[in-house]
Amino acid sequence: MKESNTAITQISLMKQKLHAAKLALEEINTDRNDKLKTLIQFITHLSLACKGQNLELDNKLAKLRHHMHDFEQIDEALPELVDIERLLKSQYNHTMTRLEDSRNGLNRVIRQIQRINSAPDKLKKEITYFKQELGKPFHTVWEYIPKVEKLIFFYEEILKHEFADADNYEILPHHIQLAKELAAKIAEIEFRKDQRDQILVIKEVLLGDISLNNLLDSYQAILSLLLENITREKNASQDFLFALNDALTIVRDVVNNAHNNNQRCEQLKGQLNKEINLRVNNADELVVDAYDLSQLKIQLTVQLSSLRDSLSRKEALEQREQTILRKSIESMRKELNSMSQEANSYKEKLFEHQKLNLLDPLTQLANRTALEDRMEQEYRNHVRFKTPLWIAVTDIDHFKNINDNFGHSTGDKTLQVIAMALKNSLRDSEFVARYGGEEFVLLLPDVTDEHISQLLNRVREKIKNIPFKFKNQRITVTLSIGAAQVMENETLEEAFERADAALYQAKNNGRDRVVIDI
Repeated sequence: MKESNTAITQISLMKQKLHAAKLALEEINTDRNDKLKTLIQFITHLSLACKGQNLELDNKLAKLRHHMHDFEQIDEALPELVDIERLLKSQYNHTMTRLEDSRNGLNRVIRQIQRINSAPDKLKKEITYFKQELGKPFHTVWEYIPKVEKLIFFYEEILKHEFADADNYEILPHHIQLAKELAAKIAEIEFRKDQRDQILVIKEVLLGDISLNNLLDSYQAILSLLLENITREKNASQDFLFALNDALTIVRDVVNNAHNNNQRCEQLKGQLNKEINLRVNNADELVVDAYDLSQLKIQLTVQLSSLRDSLSRKEALEQREQTILRKSIESMRKELNSMSQEANSYKEKLFEHQKLNLLDPLTQLANRTALEDRMEQEYRNHVRFKTPLWIAVTDIDHFKNINDNFGHSTGDKTLQVIAMALKNSLRDSEFVARYGGEEFVLLLPDVTDEHISQLLNRVREKIKNIPFKFKNQRITVTLSIGAAQVMENETLEEAFERADAALYQAKNNGRDRVVIDI
C-alpha cells in the first residue's frame, strides 16, 4: 500500500511538471507575440517615414497605423494592405511617367540647343553624345538630376561663347526687366541660412546698374546654389534609404531565423509532449492494472526515468529557444531603435522642407502651392456640405510707387506688414496666401451674401488705417479687392477668374474699394 501511495505521489509530481511545461509553452507564445508587436511598431515607424508622397496613400497608412496600434486588431488591418499595395504601385507608375515626361522635355530642349550653329564644334559633339544618352529611359530620379546638370553646363558654355564680348553689348530694357524678375523670383525661394548673405548681394546687384556679365553671373550663381541644395537633399535621401535597406535586411534575417528555429522547436516539443503524455498514460494504466506491488514499482521506476529524461530534454529545448528568442529580439530592438532615430531625423527634415515649400519666404504667408492645396480642400467641403465659399483677390494700390520712391527694401517691409494685418483680420477657418508680387488671395468659407461686403471692407479699412511712415513722410496704403462666390456646378478656376475680373473693375473704378461679382 505504501508503494502504491508513492507511485500516486510520483504521478502527481509528473502532472505538476507537465503543467509547468504548459506554462512555459504559454510564456514562449507570449514572447513570440511580443516579437510580433515589435515588428508592428517597426511597420508603423516605416509608414510614417513614407509620409508625404501621396495624400491618399498617407490616409491609408494612417488608417493602417490605427488598426495596428492594437495587436488584437491586426486582422482588421490586413484588407488595407491590398489598397496600400495598389497605391504604392500607382505612385511608382506615376513617378515613372513623370520621369519619362521629363526625359522627353530634355530631348526637346537639347534639340533646340542643337539649332545654335555658333556653338563650338567640341561642344556640339558633346551635345550629340548627350542626346544619344537621352534615348535610354530613366529608372530613378537620381538619373534625371545629372542630366539636368549637364544640360545647364551646355547652356552656360553656349552663353559664354555667345557673350564673350558682352561688355560691348548695349543694355536693353528687356535685360533690366529680366534682372528685376530674377530678383523677384529669388525673393520667393527659401535658401539655407549660410546662403542668404550671398543671395542678398545678388539681389542688390540685380536691382542696381546691371550689366550683361552681372546678369549672367547672377543666373549662374543662383543655379549653382539651387543645384547644391538639390544634391544635398538627394544625398540625405540616399543615406536614409541605404540605412533603411540595411535595417530591413537585418530584421528580415532575424525574423527568418527566428521563424525557422521556432518551427523546429515546435516540432521537437510536439514529439516530447506526445512522449510525456504516453509515459503518463502508461503509468496510469500500470497503477490501475497492478496486482503485484513489486512489479508495479519496477515498471513505474522505468516509466518515471523515461519521463524525467523527456522532461529534461524539453526543459533544455525551451531554455535554448528562450535564449535564441532573447538574442533575436535584442538584435531586432537595436536595429529598430537605430532605424527609428534615423526615420525621426529624416521625418523632421522632410517636415521642415515641406513647411518651407508651402511658405512665402518674405511674408511668411502660405504661398501659391499651399493656396492651390487649400482651394481644393475648401472646394471639396463646398461640394460635399453645400456651404458657401468666397474667393477674394486683393492688390496693393500703387505699390510700384513705393518701390520706385522709397526702395525695394521698403516695399518688402510694406508687404510684410500688410501680410500680417491680413492674416490677423481673418478667422481661423479663413485663409490668406500671397499669390505673387503685391497680390494676395483670401478663401472665405461659410460667409453669407449679406456679410461678405462687410467683412472685406473691414479688411480694406484695417489696411488703410495702418500708419506707414517712409523717410519721415506719412503714407496711406490702400487695397483694391475683387470677390466672387463659387456657384453651383462652377469650377474653382471659373470663380477665381470672376474674382480677378472684379479686382480689375475695382482698380478701374478708382481703387481703394471692394467689388463683388454677383
